[in-house]
Amino acid sequence: MTTPDFCKGIKYFGENWPEFENYAQNAAIASGSIAISSPADPSAVYQTLLSADALRYLTLQMTATKASGHPGGFASAAEVIAALVMLGHKNLITEVGHHAPGFYSNVFLDGSLEKIGINNVEQLGDRFREMHGLLGHLSGQIPGLLSPAGPLGQGQHFAMAAAKLHRDVLFPVTIGDGGLGEPYIMSSFGHFHTAYPKVTNFLPILIWNGYSQEHHSMVSTKTNRQMIDYWLGNGFAEVLLVDAKEYDDTQQVGDYVDSTRFSLTQRLAFAQDILESTARAASLALNGKLTVLIIKQLKGAGVHKLGAQSHNLYPGDTLDNEYIVKALQERALSPQSWQIVRTNWQRSAGGKAADKVVTEHVLPLKDLGELPLNEYALDEKKVATTVMGELVVHVGKTDSNFVVTNADGNAASGINNINVGLKIVHPTADEIYFQQPDGQVYEPLSEDACAGLAAAQSLLGARSLWCSYESFAINGLPIWQTVTQAMAELRRPTPCAITLFTAGALEQGRNGWTHQRPEIENYFAAMMRNGNIFPLFPCDANSIAICYQWALSSSNKGITITASKSPLPILSTFTQNQQALKDGGFILKETPGSKKVVFAVIGDMTLIPVLAAAEKLTAEGIGVRIVSVISPRRLYRPTDVAWSTCSQADEGFLDDQGFERLFGADALLAVTGGSSAMLEPILLRSKSPRDTFAWKRGETTKSADELMGFNGLTAQAMIERVHSLL
Repeated sequence: MTTPDFCKGIKYFGENWPEFENYAQNAAIASGSIAISSPADPSAVYQTLLSADALRYLTLQMTATKASGHPGGFASAAEVIAALVMLGHKNLITEVGHHAPGFYSNVFLDGSLEKIGINNVEQLGDRFREMHGLLGHLSGQIPGLLSPAGPLGQGQHFAMAAAKLHRDVLFPVTIGDGGLGEPYIMSSFGHFHTAYPKVTNFLPILIWNGYSQEHHSMVSTKTNRQMIDYWLGNGFAEVLLVDAKEYDDTQQVGDYVDSTRFSLTQRLAFAQDILESTARAASLALNGKLTVLIIKQLKGAGVHKLGAQSHNLYPGDTLDNEYIVKALQERALSPQSWQIVRTNWQRSAGGKAADKVVTEHVLPLKDLGELPLNEYALDEKKVATTVMGELVVHVGKTDSNFVVTNADGNAASGINNINVGLKIVHPTADEIYFQQPDGQVYEPLSEDACAGLAAAQSLLGARSLWCSYESFAINGLPIWQTVTQAMAELRRPTPCAITLFTAGALEQGRNGWTHQRPEIENYFAAMMRNGNIFPLFPCDANSIAICYQWALSSSNKGITITASKSPLPILSTFTQNQQALKDGGFILKETPGSKKVVFAVIGDMTLIPVLAAAEKLTAEGIGVRIVSVISPRRLYRPTDVAWSTCSQADEGFLDDQGFERLFGADALLAVTGGSSAMLEPILLRSKSPRDTFAWKRGETTKSADELMGFNGLTAQAMIERVHSLL
């Protein structure tokens, strides 16, 4: 036959395997079908094995084209990925970013990558690890791939969120045994299953290959029985383990072996076990049993090296390298084999993953109607977080997919009204603690699990809210950052990843520095330059209501709302805050004088010493303008931020005229109770003599005032600094 067009660029072709005429004359997935008829069908087994080698070949040639990337880990997973596709499952997720080349090979085979101009193997290699191509670790922007994959211990969150939102779809997630050492994986499975015992349609697949990135994995010494018991002990009802060692007819040494060295007969036997076990695991997971499938095979099976040495390619590992050439030639398939594989892949699941997986379509959202906004009178004291909680309850009662997550407890953050209205999801119904099995408040004692479920829901198209103490949120930020970066790249709109950070440092005096970590704002200050990250600092209860309303109406952004849980006076109107979300801030107070000083203030409690300083300066005849900064990102210059690279681009920035109206003066004092990095947009653009007041270090104090004093955030210190500036 003529070589298929998609094979252009393949370096080596081989001969048809023995028995090809008997088992590969026709695709095992029949025309009009979406999966093989039976995992016991010899043709299906034969073609599953062909497909596994096709995946290995593409993975190695692609990475060797750039002498870069990670072929080894995926190589030991090739049979199970092939089995999943042959069984019609394409909603595939991974916890292992280093498996990216294999996942790219997979969506190449069914034509999904044609949507980004990758039509053949030559282009596959050319676009690997190139801008606007196939980045080194998975991203949500790649057609047919459901979620990003970078830091270990994240993939299971996407699988669980997807399973919760799509109850009739299987979501396999591959987990590396190197990553199994991350504590987040099992703990998040455990809490999720306790909270949602009927949601079992996610399928962890442990790729147990004995090695991590540069050494043996920490679970490599476990026996099969110990590994099975480990998963059973963590709440799994069914554990299926397929061990390549049981099929070895080549006397390989060690517990982990390379199945590609077996005779064809034994390779097929191994593949049949994987195919049948995968089919059984999928059925169990889709029918109410929490199930894990374990594939035990040596890392690097079928590629250029074995063990940890197969993990990464280095500059010398090119397509001309002797052992790369040898490995490619050993895996080389005939043109007829490539065509059979492609046909199966195109028929599986009814078409390309880029057309069929759940993330390629916008998840319908419930219309929230009118939010129950209540504009409070000036000087009335209200707890901002509690006011936002009322709106959160409305969202949850309107949208059953909505979930609120909190590790430290909503009651401790002034938002117990969320628990009262939406109920903590818990197997034990208890009216005292507002908990019941079908609640919408998810409360594991892990910020990673909280951020993971909330952020994953947002990426997959559903609304969510992650609540945390400002001081503890850092433990959940890696996945939140991963998701918000992916949102910037997505080819579809999705609800924003919204957070509420409460109980800031200034409120936590008695608890000391363990609860005083506003340095987290450095994280968001850096991320603002991404283009889709909006840290918001409402100044009061009216302000937080408008901030949350805006966040709900936006898409593909990461929005952090930071507010106090103390009753504070109302200082603003709805109109002022609506304008502030466009301009970055609003003028809270202005008095005339011989000279003018501007206080640019981030936060709510930080306004207390500023208002006191303003009163004394006004009495001295110095004019004062207090600007409450609600959205610092709006105050950057457009050239400071990568907004134009975002798929749902937000080009809103305050122009120079508007900036001068807010911040132009004889002197400027920028004030925050958190990191001074958040003030950068103002300091970059101001032409006035200027200085900052910001957080320095935590200490145990009896009040917020004393803690502000320890950090130099006092009215008297500000007055003295104004005098020196003027």
